[in-house]
Amino acid sequence: MRGRRLVSLVVLGLVWAGGMPPGIAGPPEPVPAHPEPTPSKPAEKPRTPANGSHPSKARAGPPLPPTLTGKDGAPMVLVPAGEFTMGSAEGDDDEQPVHRVYLDSFYLDTFEVTNGRFAKFVAAIQSEPPWGFADQETPVVHADRPVRWVNWLEALGYCLWAGKRLPTEAEWEKAARGMDGRIYPWGNEPPTLAHAVFGLKEGGADTVSPIGNREKGTSPYGVHDLAGNLYEWVTDWYDDAFYTTQPTINPRGPTEGTAKVQRGGSYINQPYRLRAAFRTKGDPTEHDPNVGFRCAHDAPAP
Repeated sequence: MRGRRLVSLVVLGLVWAGGMPPGIAGPPEPVPAHPEPTPSKPAEKPRTPANGSHPSKARAGPPLPPTLTGKDGAPMVLVPAGEFTMGSAEGDDDEQPVHRVYLDSFYLDTFEVTNGRFAKFVAAIQSEPPWGFADQETPVVHADRPVRWVNWLEALGYCLWAGKRLPTEAEWEKAARGMDGRIYPWGNEPPTLAHAVFGLKEGGADTVSPIGNREKGTSPYGVHDLAGNLYEWVTDWYDDAFYTTQPTINPRGPTEGTAKVQRGGSYINQPYRLRAAFRTKGDPTEHDPNVGFRCAHDAPAP
């Protein structure tokens, strides 16, 4: 447990200091990646939210690159500024009311954080690794599979170490469903095993799939594995009634709580929980085999 306490202390140090503790170096600065062969999606035209407030001032200057490479070497894709529909009238009570939300541009990891990348973080802070890492088989043999058994504090610690942050719940949902209010990242048709990893039993070595091998499940912005495989931590505290009072511009979630939001469903779930609007929660200190994460990054200022 000493190593896990060290992770928590490192995370607290990152939060308090606003950066890396002395003596712990992070990876190099993020750099723009080469543009994709297909043109990027144009920025969405902001609308005035229903409550009469106005979205952030439109960005001036050159267009943002459609992709970036993060400090940790992970590819990231742009989710452009604009409004989207959040929530579902057909879902659970905590997904209602359906409402419009405006978000500034941001970048999101194309894939979930892998065992291989998380192993570098563990080595950098000299911490005890997540369960399954001890024999080095997981980060070496399964380096391209998403890391799991990671609690919210450890996920936050990794993102801060990599010069990023956890996405907000609203950012995660927009990245998953785009502008058209789709049910799943790929559209409205029910998932198949070509779209997502789901409907499996706990146990077994092949329950978690390598990143990016479900091309049909890609989101409108090119983000992979937002449905199935692993639930993903986001930064928000969970409140089942938050949508009734949620700000309509760049919402950041409640200011306090006892559980953190998880999104996306996992390999053990059925299609209902793979919906982009589905919400669930977890103790931020607990480790579960079906929960992972990905990181976000603010778009550079004009």
